[in-house]
Amino acid sequence: METTQNSAADLSRLIRPRSIALVGASDREGSIGERTLTNLVTHSSFDGEVYLVNPSKSEIRGQRCWPSVASLPATPDVAVVAVPASGVLTVIEECAARGVAFAVILSSGFGEAGAEGEREQQRMKEIAERGGLRLYGPNCPGLTNVNGRLGLTFSPSFPHDLTPGPIGLATQGGGLGRNVMQAMERGIGIGLWASTGNEVDLQVADFIHYMAEAPDIKVIVTLLEGIKDGPKFVAAVQRAAANGKPVIGLKVGKSEYGRRAAQSHTASLTGSAEVNSAVFRQFGVIEVDDIDELVDTAWLFARAMPGAQDALGIYCSSGGTAALTADAVGSAGLTLAAFTPETTEVLRAKLPAYAAIGNPVDTTAMVLSDKTVVETTLGCVANDPNLALTIVPIALDYGETTTRLADNIINAQKGCAAPIVPIWMSDRLGEGYQKLVAAGFAPPHSVGKAISAIGRWVEYGRWQRANTGAEPRVLPPLAAPLGDGATRSLSEAQAKARLREAGIALLPHGLARSAEEARALADGMGYPVVAKIASEQIVHKSDIGGVQVGLQDGAQVEAAWREIMASVLKHQPGATIDGLLIEKMAPRGGVELMIGVTRDPVFGHVMTFGLGGIYVEIFRDVTRRLLPIGARDAAAMVREMRSFALLDGARGRPKADVAAVEALLVRVSDFVARHADRLEEMDLNPVWVGAAGEGAMPLDAVIVERTGTPA
Repeated sequence: METTQNSAADLSRLIRPRSIALVGASDREGSIGERTLTNLVTHSSFDGEVYLVNPSKSEIRGQRCWPSVASLPATPDVAVVAVPASGVLTVIEECAARGVAFAVILSSGFGEAGAEGEREQQRMKEIAERGGLRLYGPNCPGLTNVNGRLGLTFSPSFPHDLTPGPIGLATQGGGLGRNVMQAMERGIGIGLWASTGNEVDLQVADFIHYMAEAPDIKVIVTLLEGIKDGPKFVAAVQRAAANGKPVIGLKVGKSEYGRRAAQSHTASLTGSAEVNSAVFRQFGVIEVDDIDELVDTAWLFARAMPGAQDALGIYCSSGGTAALTADAVGSAGLTLAAFTPETTEVLRAKLPAYAAIGNPVDTTAMVLSDKTVVETTLGCVANDPNLALTIVPIALDYGETTTRLADNIINAQKGCAAPIVPIWMSDRLGEGYQKLVAAGFAPPHSVGKAISAIGRWVEYGRWQRANTGAEPRVLPPLAAPLGDGATRSLSEAQAKARLREAGIALLPHGLARSAEEARALADGMGYPVVAKIASEQIVHKSDIGGVQVGLQDGAQVEAAWREIMASVLKHQPGATIDGLLIEKMAPRGGVELMIGVTRDPVFGHVMTFGLGGIYVEIFRDVTRRLLPIGARDAAAMVREMRSFALLDGARGRPKADVAAVEALLVRVSDFVARHADRLEEMDLNPVWVGAAGEGAMPLDAVIVERTGTPA
């Protein structure tokens, strides 16, 4: 899982600085400079040196002010910049000249504000790079190190969101980030929040990488509007996975509306939603769809990491609630465990004969009359070795009874390694709820939300186990495309020549430049054959009558030449025709698949694999991977198809040559790697795969490549 490239910056002096300069410090109530000063001096516990910079003040709150960064008596580790946009570049020049390590730029009015702001932002970056200054922001709410109780931020919420904890949060936007911060009210704290704004330099990926190594961070949460450097992001999440730290990600900009909003907000690339999701799955990022799901999932991981077991237990005192929860477990594709005989014996002895002692457990209303029921049975269930975790749905706040249940949950968890997950379903947040929060249980508020989080938890455990011992992945740097963006499509004959050179198996074929030559080629390879128009300008050959299949003899081949040429002349008279590609037909039977490759602007080349022919457009049963891939990825891609059963001998069909398909995927990946600077798209559709031992080969091939020389 490790990568040696795209190394992130050492952020230790930014996260835990020894000295800080606040440029734009102010005593004007409500101003950015005043709020930042208050958070830094009043609400933080910072024992280093704080320098105030304001050319119009000699002192603020009894502390000396300096007129500029250049005039400071010592060089600070961090400069927090809280001046109007018009003055930021001057401050950055002074910081770079002085040797300041980091500048946190709170000011807005740059890349998010239009073309002129973007030019100013670029100048800022150039100044900083010349002086070795690392930039955080601009257009950001600052940096909050809760575990170190340090707020480099103007937010008035800083003093209210100071519950330390094992979760690290990296976002681009401030509002959603603060929303997640305030989920501290659920009982688990966030140790570090980085909100990177326009990311002129430091990116979310840099902070994921830092958190992957930080000893006080156990779980990493990220909210992304765009990813500027795909390989750096992948390197960061690989580092987190290698260190056993899950990354929970929420990516906005999946719809056209969302993409527009994200771009106007951060001026970031948003990338393709399908590609982003594929990269997340490939590298173990747990993707969620909204803030509630993000919080429930992250808080569950902060409580416990998944182990070897997958199966769940349900413990409840309401039959209807137990059934509702069991339905949700089943609908999510999760499994209820079978209790050990020892657990069943305890439940039989402690619960009435009419209680449900299977899974789910329904204690019935006996909990109202016998206060010891939960105390003597919940711990037994939660400790059953067949369970990954125990779900305790609480349908209502029943006063003292529910408070006692909360106490029993807390006590049972103390003697149990697997997590107990209480679900607080009532809008009445009484004493029982408050006790669970104080004990760090972070109860989800509905069965659906809880099961969604548990499903992500279980799925990540499976991903971890499947990737244990995986060979280190070293991703190549993003290949710079050739030229000015102009492209050309190779003819099928040219594309197949490239594939043959790469060692990819193909059916016998040849390019004919006359009807007679077409017949001779067909006679030589044996019938039946396929005839296809050969032209760089014609990609969708079937649409214009450019393909005929099942030709059984020489006369049919010559007739096909005449008919295809006439049809192409009618539909696309300006096309340059190379001739006809004559190809041996694939054996009868087999399954049609497809392999596609596209260049994503953020991550680079991405492979798409799935059912081929017309079915790819109808069923869209595809899987994706960021290239390059190896044998493990290829095997996973094939088996992730919903229709994998078609290859695996469903309903008496012969098993397909899956090994040949996997080998072909790897060969295509290798081919793309060798031509990464030039290759723009590739479409192998259909790819024929026969029964075991018969192989897999592309029947059609489209390659689009960049023209020109390197820019």
